[in-house]
Amino acid sequence: MDYTKYKKMYAEVPIKNRTWPDKTLTKAPAWCSVDLRDGNQALITPMGIDEKLDYFQMLTDIGIKEIEVAFPAAAESEFAFVRKLIEEKLIPSDVTIQVLTQAREHIIKKTFEALKGAENAIVHLYNSTSELQRRVVFKKNQDETVKLAVNGAKLVKKYTKNHNGNIRLEYSPETFVGTEPEFAARICNEVLDVWQPSKDNKAIINLPSTVEMSMPNVFADQVEYMCGAIKERKNVVISVHTHNDRGCAVAASELALLAGADRVEGTLLGNGERTGNADIMVLALNMYSHGIDPGLDFSNIENIITRYETATHMSVPARYPYAGELVYTAFSGSHQDAIKKSTDYSKKHNLKYWENPYIPIDPTDIGRHYEPIRINSQSGSGGIAFVLQKRFGIFMPKAMALELSEFITSVCDAKKTEVTPQFIYDTFINNFLDICTPMRFLDYDVLAKKGETEIVTMIDYKGTERKYIGSGNGPLDAFMSVLNTNFDLNLEIAGYNEHALQHGSSSEAIAYVGVRDTENKIYWGAGSDTNISTASIKAVVSAVNRFLQS
Repeated sequence: MDYTKYKKMYAEVPIKNRTWPDKTLTKAPAWCSVDLRDGNQALITPMGIDEKLDYFQMLTDIGIKEIEVAFPAAAESEFAFVRKLIEEKLIPSDVTIQVLTQAREHIIKKTFEALKGAENAIVHLYNSTSELQRRVVFKKNQDETVKLAVNGAKLVKKYTKNHNGNIRLEYSPETFVGTEPEFAARICNEVLDVWQPSKDNKAIINLPSTVEMSMPNVFADQVEYMCGAIKERKNVVISVHTHNDRGCAVAASELALLAGADRVEGTLLGNGERTGNADIMVLALNMYSHGIDPGLDFSNIENIITRYETATHMSVPARYPYAGELVYTAFSGSHQDAIKKSTDYSKKHNLKYWENPYIPIDPTDIGRHYEPIRINSQSGSGGIAFVLQKRFGIFMPKAMALELSEFITSVCDAKKTEVTPQFIYDTFINNFLDICTPMRFLDYDVLAKKGETEIVTMIDYKGTERKYIGSGNGPLDAFMSVLNTNFDLNLEIAGYNEHALQHGSSSEAIAYVGVRDTENKIYWGAGSDTNISTASIKAVVSAVNRFLQS
């Protein structure tokens, strides 16, 4: 790999005393979706009209107020889609559609024909301005490039005067990031001189990272420079449009907002040419996770994913921020333990703010199923306990969970895969709950006698049923006395927990008992019954049977 064949592709930014590093985000920008144009043209199979209509409806449902819908002069299908939106009155009154045009008269004319009858629209004019594009693709110098943009601006302004509706104007120096900063400012200002924006009719200057060429901080410098170099800044909306070639589109957009940008163009789930565009969903939820209202509704993200995948024939990667299948899971045992403890702590203390060391946003806010624990060979007892607690209402003691995790880990190691919650539950049932071999508990009676508790119990041991009598300071102590005396055991109760089952029958209880042998090893068992005392005795029998089987 010969790195010497590459050179820095962006121009030095003549900026001193930059201010953006000292700023913080406090509010959301204006959002503009380019899914139906920039995103759509990058698909292997572009959307049909019905798919575009459904997607448009989804974007408006989310709350996006500016939507680039087409390049009307590029294809008849693009033109027809704009006409359908307008003629069938499918555009909400608070939504502005945006259309793209090059700086050529027949294309501009066709664009305004498509917009006839539109109440609110943005006409987005662009031409390439980078040194590389000028030199290699268009063979034009700076003056010729400016002339092309200015002529386009004049034509757009002319056609705007004849339009019966509200038209806003946008200009993009395409390949802005590869354009000399002074020249980018010059060409934008000459376009603005033609348009003469005002407080009530602001122009949009869109700064595209058409191909991402630099680190996000360099893009922020470029944006801050432009914010200071643009004429009539108070009457201009500075917009950014970042691509993801270096994997930094979201970061570049966020830093650009610190640098003075007012507006962000992007797509849902980052769809777009090559590596895609900045993801509006990620940007919005990043703000949301810091207590900033993004002004967009992602409360039903599963529906958005389904409609996105249906329309684009693309799939959302499992590790994709916020939307991926695995982003609210944890395989690491230490992560699982921290998630469980944080969840319990938050519930116990009724915390006002979401706090979790490994899950930055509450999945329920966006309609995801709250199942943060996935179990594989790297998982620990905390994760296993969490799964049983959340899915099945089983709150086992920590020491018991440690023992169960040894079973689960051995299976994961052997299979080289994760295990399901149902498998974890079945493993618990088969190895700990109501174990009846070689000893089966059948029945019992408890009597109070001279300050002690006497128990009369029927037990089947290896196929032989017998009645046994014992006494102690409580039913469990009396039952242990029966077992130690009649089965040559020397065990003592080392731990006890009980609770009502929170899933299934509301009248059923479960008890957990640990018994300690003479070598100080503890064996755990569990028992279930509608009577908590019976469940406790069953738990003792389960624990003893596990000792006898060892």
